[in-house]
Amino acid sequence: MRPAGVKGTAPLVSFILLAMRLLGKLPLPVLQGAGRRLGRLIFRLDRRHREIALNNLRFVFGDQWSSAEIDRMAEGVFQGMGQLPLEVCWSLAVHPRNWKKFFKISGLEHYRRAMAEGNGVLCLTAHVGTWELLPIVGAMTELPLHVVYRPLDAPILDEVVGRVRRRFGARLIPKKKSVFKINRVLRNGECIAILLDQNVDWYEGVFVDFMGHRACTSKGLATLSILSRAPVVPVFLVREGGGFHAYFEPPLYPLVSGDRVRDLEDNTQRYNQAIEAFVRRHPDQWFWVHQRWKTRPYHPIPVRPGP
Repeated sequence: MRPAGVKGTAPLVSFILLAMRLLGKLPLPVLQGAGRRLGRLIFRLDRRHREIALNNLRFVFGDQWSSAEIDRMAEGVFQGMGQLPLEVCWSLAVHPRNWKKFFKISGLEHYRRAMAEGNGVLCLTAHVGTWELLPIVGAMTELPLHVVYRPLDAPILDEVVGRVRRRFGARLIPKKKSVFKINRVLRNGECIAILLDQNVDWYEGVFVDFMGHRACTSKGLATLSILSRAPVVPVFLVREGGGFHAYFEPPLYPLVSGDRVRDLEDNTQRYNQAIEAFVRRHPDQWFWVHQRWKTRPYHPIPVRPGP
């Protein structure tokens, strides 16, 4: 069923997807080269997001890298952003028999061990590398993948992105009022993928460390893991060696002490550490244009005693 905002626009959505498939017939290196050039152009023209990326990089690496190094890294981030939509186009045209030529998978045994326990699996991922191509990894490994997502503000674009993700077998769960559907998926022994590297408001998250600074992080994944006893398996897909490499990390089992606040913080901290370790390995492939540290901890102002 299509979203209400897309009714009557099916021809436009079909035309966009057709154009993407035609563009995707170009060789992957050609598309990636064009994407890097596009990213460099956006880096020069998009002042707002360029400043966000530069400020974030200074915030994290300002005492380790020179200004020139930070500038080069920020431009590299934009080059990666320019490549991603063209890589998605390529994914629509590449034949499944050629997937193994372009995709390498490591650590799949971690996922299989976690899935064998029968509580389902929560896959932790982030806006690192080519996260939009993760459904291909799911199809390659016959992984029953469900993706929790926030619908895009533009209905036509949301429908296009949704069709691309569903093409490879991923089933989409809108983030709003998703708890019942997620629990049902886990009870069926299937997999839920959740991105956990974006800022949230203080009432939606907990403040834990990320890249050396306190970051308000959604407590939803920790809550789901604690209640369902489902293990969390970090999985990331990055550009590597002219193709793509998917890494499945060892499962993180829920820590349960009985102190609800402490459990949410401790488990969420472990998730942030898994993401951080990967971002530090591939700093040019993370989404630095997001205001990750926007929500700050509340520090009350001391009140001077009256007379």
